[in-house]
Amino acid sequence: MPPKAATKKAAAPKASAPKTTAAATTAATKKAADTKKTAAAKPAVKKSAATNGATAASKKRKLAEEEEAEEEESADESAPESKKPATKKAAPKKAAEPAVKKNKTATAAAKKKAAAEETEDESQTKKPAKKAAASKTAAAKKADTKAAAPKTKAAAASKKRKASDEDTEDEKPKGKKAKSDAAEVDSQATESAKATESASEEPEAVKPAKAVKQTKVAAPKPPPAHPHKIGAKLNTAPTQILDVYVFGEGSSGELGLGSKKLDGKKVIDVKRPRLNPLLSAKDVGVVQIACGGMHSAALTKDNKILTWGVNDQGALGRDTTWEGGLRDADAEEEDDEDDDDTGINPRESTPTAIEADNFAPDAKFVQLVASDSATFALTEDGRVYGWGTFRSSDGILGFTEKIQIQKTPLFLPSLKNITALAAGSNHILALDNKGVVVAWGCGQQNQLGRRIIERNKLSSLTPQSMGLPKNKINRIACGSYHSFALDKEGGVWAWGLNNFAETGIENGAGEDDAVVLRPTVVESLKEYKIKQIAGGEHHSLACTEDGKLLTWGRLDGHQVGIPVDELPQDSLIRDESNNPRILSKPTVVEDMPKTVFVAAGVDNNFAIDSKGEANSWGFSANYQTGQGTTEDVETPTIIDNTAVRGKKMVFAGAGGQYSILGGVADLPKANGMTLNGQPATGGFRPVF
Repeated sequence: MPPKAATKKAAAPKASAPKTTAAATTAATKKAADTKKTAAAKPAVKKSAATNGATAASKKRKLAEEEEAEEEESADESAPESKKPATKKAAPKKAAEPAVKKNKTATAAAKKKAAAEETEDESQTKKPAKKAAASKTAAAKKADTKAAAPKTKAAAASKKRKASDEDTEDEKPKGKKAKSDAAEVDSQATESAKATESASEEPEAVKPAKAVKQTKVAAPKPPPAHPHKIGAKLNTAPTQILDVYVFGEGSSGELGLGSKKLDGKKVIDVKRPRLNPLLSAKDVGVVQIACGGMHSAALTKDNKILTWGVNDQGALGRDTTWEGGLRDADAEEEDDEDDDDTGINPRESTPTAIEADNFAPDAKFVQLVASDSATFALTEDGRVYGWGTFRSSDGILGFTEKIQIQKTPLFLPSLKNITALAAGSNHILALDNKGVVVAWGCGQQNQLGRRIIERNKLSSLTPQSMGLPKNKINRIACGSYHSFALDKEGGVWAWGLNNFAETGIENGAGEDDAVVLRPTVVESLKEYKIKQIAGGEHHSLACTEDGKLLTWGRLDGHQVGIPVDELPQDSLIRDESNNPRILSKPTVVEDMPKTVFVAAGVDNNFAIDSKGEANSWGFSANYQTGQGTTEDVETPTIIDNTAVRGKKMVFAGAGGQYSILGGVADLPKANGMTLNGQPATGGFRPVF
């Protein structure tokens, strides 16, 4: 009995009953050979067709076949449900090679023992029969995959069967007529499939390969158009080029001075303002700056967005992966060559532009804002991009409902016709051209102006409007956990955390969880026409159209800039030890020159006067006041050192432990104009 019949029997165990002996199998196959040819398509008849090739063999050969069958039966008993032969046939690569090899061997044998015409007929009939057998064997394997035997025994049986197949293949042309009869039905059944493609002696079975090749080299679809299609101009970008001065702690790269000493000066613990050479007015041309908790962003004259500082949660909008920074402390003390290297990540501490391909082509930016862990950019046509994440008291809240951390700029399609942005620690406000204000981010302290249900807290990451009058609001501002909106008449609306009266509303001040649920008019500011307002963590300040400076909120870190003994006693809220802790009503800071710009850090403040001098006060443990001291600065004090003396400041900003000043750049003059486009003898325009 040919070994192939035994192989097929093992490949379809679920169709067989109790195992048969080799002699019984031989008898069965001989009997099956006498049945009608139309039964050749059935598995049992296929065994007969494959076996009939031995009808002209001698007794000696029959004995050899029986011995071979017994060996095969023995292998089957060790792996009664082995599917490996079928597996090998089904595998695209491994099954194809043996089939071609056997075909060529059979053809060569046929040429030696038969006429050329008979060989061609045999090649045409034998190949479809084999393919049909392989197809049925694979189908049987697929139908009984779960019953597969152990791999080691099945693999051994498969090897043995393959060798036997190839050894006896040369002898099969002797049973040419029987095989042709059996294969005739199978050939008709599989003619439309790939059976006849290898019937020719010439190796032209390459049509499938061509089809695969065409699929692989098919041209890829062009990328979809950017979702931001540039619209009509709505906003104007600032043009005033700034000299950028930095000071404060800076150990995480917040100062943007790089990672190594510059001109022998440290890049951390900068006590007084220092001109940042990496943000040169001539070479870089910064026109606007945003300060986040521990990172910063700058917009340049040529429309680039530079970022630096901490990038743990994507706030820089670019990849800052760096494998350095892990140094041996003992070796560091011994090696003087590393003295200039702080170990700060240079890719974070060096101001670097975000790749332009993150934005729509021709997008032009007009404003940047930064929260603790995110950054947002406003375009000329009123659209918004953002990156980073928002945090809550439980950790990372997310950037959107579906995105935890956005590491590169993402276009925010729901925001349209926006004219201004403002950022708190973990929330954002946006104002559109119709005076509608929307807010999103963390809303745990009601800083979004709407109630957030805990089980649906991710809804806070979707921008939504609040109860403010339409067509009336024209400016917005944020503290860490509270918010402001200013109307066209100079009135102020506030909402959010109010445990230190930071909103300017006395109701609930002094209580741990006091909040203003929805936008509410600040009655105590009605007598003033507010020009600009800013919020710190638990305090706020503002300047009026006529240059007055107002402060209120927490005062135990000298945040309000007024000596305690000069504070109005009826506006003070004291702690359990009777120490003044809260100034509940906005109060004018006396003896100040006309103020045109204000800014707040966590617990420190800045006020720029009409002459361009910057005053600072408040918490200074990390030199964030720029006064060169770690002691609190009790009252507004002019920042004066060689770097800023005589310079006109127009911007101030502060993060958690650092601060930045922006002054009118002293650029070479050309035709009576400075290179930043300002009259050489003219004044300056404050940047808001």
